[in-house]
Amino acid sequence: MAKFYFLLCSILVLFAISEARNAPSIATINDSPSNLTKIYTKICDPQRFNDLGLDMDDFSYCDSSLSYGVRVKDLIDRMTLTEKVQQIGDTAYGVPRIGLAKYEWWSEALHGVSNVGQWNSKATFFDDIVPGATSFPCPITTTASFNQTLWKTIGQAVSNEARAMYNLGHAGLTFWSPNINVVRDPRWGRTIETPGEDPFVVGTYAANYVRGLQDVEGHESTDDPNSRPIKVAACCKHYAAYDVDSWLGVDRTSYDALVTEQDMLETFQKPFEMCVKEGDVMSVMCSYNNINGIPACADRKLLKDTLRGEWDLHGYIVSDCLDLDCGNYFTNYADKAVIQGKISEKDIDEALKNLYIVLMRLGFFDGSSKYESLGKQDVCSDENIELATQAAREGMVLLKNINGTLPLNAEEIKTIAVVGPHANATTAMIGNYAGIPCKYTSPLDGFSKYAEVKYATGCADVMCKNASLIFPAMQAAKNAHATVIVAGIDLSIEAESRDRIDLLLPGYQAQLITQVAQVAKGPVILVIMSGGGVDISFARDSDNVKGIVWAGYPGEEGGRAIADVIFGKHNPGGRLPLTWHEGSYVDMLPMTSMSLRPVDSLGYPGRTYKFFNGSTVFPFGSGLSYTTFAYSLTSADKNLNIQLNKFQHCRDLNYTDDTFKPPCPAILTSDLQCDDNNLVFEVKVSNTGTVDGSEVVMVYWVPPKGIVEGPIKQVIGFQKVFLPAGGSQKVKFQLNACKSFGLVNYRGYHLLPSGGHSIMIGDNLLSFAVGVKFQLA
Repeated sequence: MAKFYFLLCSILVLFAISEARNAPSIATINDSPSNLTKIYTKICDPQRFNDLGLDMDDFSYCDSSLSYGVRVKDLIDRMTLTEKVQQIGDTAYGVPRIGLAKYEWWSEALHGVSNVGQWNSKATFFDDIVPGATSFPCPITTTASFNQTLWKTIGQAVSNEARAMYNLGHAGLTFWSPNINVVRDPRWGRTIETPGEDPFVVGTYAANYVRGLQDVEGHESTDDPNSRPIKVAACCKHYAAYDVDSWLGVDRTSYDALVTEQDMLETFQKPFEMCVKEGDVMSVMCSYNNINGIPACADRKLLKDTLRGEWDLHGYIVSDCLDLDCGNYFTNYADKAVIQGKISEKDIDEALKNLYIVLMRLGFFDGSSKYESLGKQDVCSDENIELATQAAREGMVLLKNINGTLPLNAEEIKTIAVVGPHANATTAMIGNYAGIPCKYTSPLDGFSKYAEVKYATGCADVMCKNASLIFPAMQAAKNAHATVIVAGIDLSIEAESRDRIDLLLPGYQAQLITQVAQVAKGPVILVIMSGGGVDISFARDSDNVKGIVWAGYPGEEGGRAIADVIFGKHNPGGRLPLTWHEGSYVDMLPMTSMSLRPVDSLGYPGRTYKFFNGSTVFPFGSGLSYTTFAYSLTSADKNLNIQLNKFQHCRDLNYTDDTFKPPCPAILTSDLQCDDNNLVFEVKVSNTGTVDGSEVVMVYWVPPKGIVEGPIKQVIGFQKVFLPAGGSQKVKFQLNACKSFGLVNYRGYHLLPSGGHSIMIGDNLLSFAVGVKFQLA
């Protein structure tokens, strides 16, 4: 086993995989082994070299008139083999004799600058100088807003705080975020970190958040991507087919994900392709697991052929924790591997080149005048705290509202009972991979701004192992004009290394909700905090529960956002980014079945809204509003006729027996000239109610009837629009038919089928047919 892992690490270096999972990033430039006390924010500072007893003019890697490639080669050529391997682990120790500073690679910024994860280093930390950073809602909550502008804006705010902390010596420049794995199974403990179950939505979130973190204004693109300056370096993880952590004895470090080529291309790799191609991410982290018998971090096809080759990654690859490649394994053994002939020194040179070009683009060597003024005043600013609040509001999803009970009227509701295990939530609201927030506004704090609060916890914690506290909660509800029950789960139920066994509320929570709702004096509203879905069908179907709101994990200002939604200061417009399954779903198939499509031979149902056709608690895309919306189609391309030449050949597709098969079923998309504007339509959205509100215009593709490989439906576009009461707006979609109507067959070919395709807006509020016809030469 030890030889296997040693070989694995050698392969990682061969592919220019820079660091171990511990390969994050430190903050400013700290020059041990000298006794310097000054913090430098760039390596190539003449005074810094002078303090080291060196002349900066003697080192060409500090000559900013040269290209990054030339400078990095000069830097690497000055190192001995031992010095080189000291730079490819968790801590890059630097080379004081040539002026190269130490650097810690691991920082996190999943939904705000975080101090989580640094086992032996302090790349990012908080103290009296920087006591905290803005904690935005967890990604699953932010995704529910379906607001692409918001996603990018949060990335920009987080990177502002990151650069400010870097200037203060409290953070690095390389951040291992975001997590863009698709949620294939509702039991996955890391659902909280992700953008949900749809590959297109996940990839769109990734591209926007990464652009927010990385892009320097005015330098969003360039003819030479390896010279484009970047603000901070993001990392899309975990590549790929990773969504099992610890389930009934199955562990992520040894799990072998058996995946078809169809599912790999269509689902598991899609977000990473978008992250690299559209987001131009600086780093990709390969995942813990094996894929079809090969460790993901040692898969040549996955890493070198696809990631670096086909997708053209401009950055570095980092391995996730495989135990032996965490910490200082590379730094301890890579030089011995070279001496033994298992790898070559030029492979290490290539890894160093990828790493140090990224650091040069970040300004680690030359500084960044654009961001040098950022400081303590830019961390936890009023603007960022308000942005976190707005993100939480937009991520709230209204799932039930009997007879327009919500919003509550503050003029009528003088007293409100706030009960449940999350009624006074603070740390639970910020989820995982979180730092120290600027402050907390709990639900109790939020509701106290609107009414006199009567508080009773109802449960000691989310586990709710006994019913002794339910009665005081019932008493509070009996004596209040309205009751809000804040229930759900937390990191003790779902988290990294902690997959769920069931989809139910734990302990006596269901009893708490039922009994409080039975005796309450006024309307009862249930608020659920969770990442993954929870089977609350009992509350959905109860006449005593008038409204249900999903709050996800709403970040540091979550309590204020919840109260603002309940009392109508904000009209909720969020949508569920994943399916909420019934509790019986977990008995239908094991978590380890990787197939997205149903496995008829075993009786397994399909996964995600794309392939599951059974009953649910709430389907993907669910979300109500305090107003109503109407759609009308104003213009559309309803036919796409493609003239084929002699080099474009028809491809077969599998159809159900009762379906007519076209003479030319499909064409390889790579053989077609599809542009981004060959499928255009416009929808008029009208707010037909009496309340201002936002609407997510969700566009689905439904493939031609009878194609066996096709999904039930699939998101191909979405836009969020704000409309005043009585207002309307035209929303235009310009799509690429090869991407939007394309599918991957079981052999791994990307095909555009012919026949009658359908475009469906929302939950079938509007639909129209688009005919695709191939005209043979």
